This record gives sequence, C-alpha cells and structure tokens, in this order.
Amino acid sequence: MNKILLLVNVTGLITGISYGLHGPVIPVFAKNVADATYTELGLVGIANFFPYLMIPLLVGILLDRFNGGRLLTAGVVINSASVYLLTIAQSVPEIVAFRIMSGIAHAFFWPPCESIISDHSRENERVRNISKFTIFFVTGFMTGPLAGAMLLDEMGATYGVLFQVTAFVMATALVSSMMLSRNHKPRPHRRFTVSAILEIVRFPVVIVVLVFCTAAFGIMLSIYPAHLSDKGLSDVEILLLYFLFGVARVASLSVAGRLAAHARTVLSAGVAGVAVGFAVSAFATSPAEFAVAFSLMGFGLSIFFPLTLEVVLSRTDTRSTGKIIGAYETLFGIGWMMGPAIGGPATQAFGYEILYACFCAAGIGVAVLAAIARGGLEPRKNVSG
Repeated sequence: MNKILLLVNVTGLITGISYGLHGPVIPVFAKNVADATYTELGLVGIANFFPYLMIPLLVGILLDRFNGGRLLTAGVVINSASVYLLTIAQSVPEIVAFRIMSGIAHAFFWPPCESIISDHSRENERVRNISKFTIFFVTGFMTGPLAGAMLLDEMGATYGVLFQVTAFVMATALVSSMMLSRNHKPRPHRRFTVSAILEIVRFPVVIVVLVFCTAAFGIMLSIYPAHLSDKGLSDVEILLLYFLFGVARVASLSVAGRLAAHARTVLSAGVAGVAVGFAVSAFATSPAEFAVAFSLMGFGLSIFFPLTLEVVLSRTDTRSTGKIIGAYETLFGIGWMMGPAIGGPATQAFGYEILYACFCAAGIGVAVLAAIARGGLEPRKNVSG
C-alpha cells in the first residue's frame, strides 16, 4: 500500500472510531436529555443529512480545482467542533444546529477520500482500494461503540464526557489529513460543466439502489436507537448491537472486491437482506432477535457502496471523477434525509411496525429491480476520453 492510500485509510479509521463513539447515542441523548419525540428525532436526522444534498456537489467541483487533503482537513476541523458543541446542547434546536455542522463536515470527508483513492488507484484495483478504505472506516465505527459502552458503563461517563472524548479522537485525524494535503497531487480534471455532473442520471438503477439503501441507513442512525431504548435496551446494549452491525459490515466489505464482477446479483441479495432485516425488526423484542436484524442489514448496507461506486466510476471519463463523485454523494444525502424525514413522523403517527413493513416492501421491490436489471449494474472498463 502506498503512502497516500495509507494516510487516507488512517484518516478513515480515526473518523470511524469517533462516529461509532457517539453516533448511535445521539438519538437516545436527544430523547432522554431534550425530551425529543420521534418526529423531532426525524428532524435531528434531517439536520444531519440535509447538507449532504448540496455540499458534496460543491466539494466535487472543488476537488477538480484544489488539493483533496486540504478539503479533508477542513472537514475534520468542522466535525471536531460540531461534536464538542454537543456537550452544551440541552434542547432539540441546539442539537439540530450542531448536527447541521456535522452534516457539512461529513460532506468534506467522503468525497475527498474517494477522489484521492481514485487518483492513486489503477482501474483494476479501485474497488479493492475503496473497499479497503471503507473497511478501515467501518472497523472504526465497529470499535467505537465498544469504547463508548466502556465509557458509559464501566467508567460512569456522562453524555458530555463521551462527546468530549469523541471530539478529541476526531481531532487526531488532523495529523494524517494534513500530511495528505502536502503529499497528494490530484490528477488534472476537466473544467466544470453542468453536463459532467448530470452524468449520474445515466445510472437509474444505481440511483434507486442508492436512495433505498441510504434511506434505510438513515433510519438505522436516527430512529432505530430510540426504538431500541423504548424496547427496554440499555445504552450499553444498544452500542453492542451497533458493534455487531459493524462486524457484519466489515465481513461484507472484505469480500466486495472479489464480488465486483457479480455486482447485480450481490446488490440484489444485499437489498433483500435489508428488507428481511426490517421485517425481523418489526417483531423483535430481545437483544438476540435484534442481533439477527442488525447482522442482515449490516451486510446489505455496506456491500452496496463500493459496488455501485465502481459501476459509476468505471463508466465515467476520468477527467470528470471529482464531479461525478460529488453527484454520487449527493444521492447519499437524498436517501439519508429521506430516512429520518419519513421515519420520524411515520413512527410518531403509526408506530415503528408500519414504518419497518413499508421499508421491507420497498426493499423487496428494489431487490427485484436490481435482479432483473441488464447492463445497468455491471462495471465495465473506464473510458479514457
């Protein structure tokens, strides 16, 4: 592994640890400290994901003009500040404001990392390198909840202390991101055009899969922890379930490179796993039953990322890489925002059973669409344009 890829992976690992430390706790924190309803939890989730609708496009344009390491460093600074500010949050509006900051920071994390990896990978290594980076991030996200559980349980830490520790961990990523800003030399890219960004519409099946999976992920991050709390699970049990979720994600990502040639079949199976996971979630009452749902969804909600990105990048002129990544990540923002936007009010009005049943039905439909798609979900050799 070359130095640039190593630095990106280290940054991803540290960022993942910090996300895992505090991410699963935020809905429970909002519910217990700010008395947030499910509708307000949806609002908190929307606040976190809404910036991802627009800012990745801006970052994608900037990536074709500026050093990706510097943009990544800006994201680390904003992210550290947003988490630290949660220590003073006592109301839903305050939590919403700080989660907006976090969403902005997230838009300065994924696109620069993906662009740097693409710039420093051969075509036949891109899926493997992106999967490897995601494994580093997910491994961090997997171990973060364990550290959080230790802080809350064995050390008796408060939410405030947990957020302070998280902010410090995030800030340590400045070392590797600043080293990237000195060492990364991006490829020359094509000048900005609207048509370059709109290239993403050439992948309608990818768009459907992305929006469904990211909406489901939005539910997992914004609504699901509060549901687990309502079912009587402790903060520690919730964090351990997200640790298991991380294990399933790492396992799926570790084989993504070998499965790239069968992207259509694998993506269909992954989405079907998410659908079944939601079905199990509707009736689960014990940690063991929820563990089954988390395992199924962990597989599906990880395998889709490197495979769909490779489908898009393999069919895109390399000079438009930054902008196409920005457009791709904007689809993440759409799905992430749709999850809590639908999930919060639906759970408040009809209960989580109806919400999960709807997502299960939608997942079955998307899985069938992916299975019958011909030519729309298979990578091919990149154009040289």
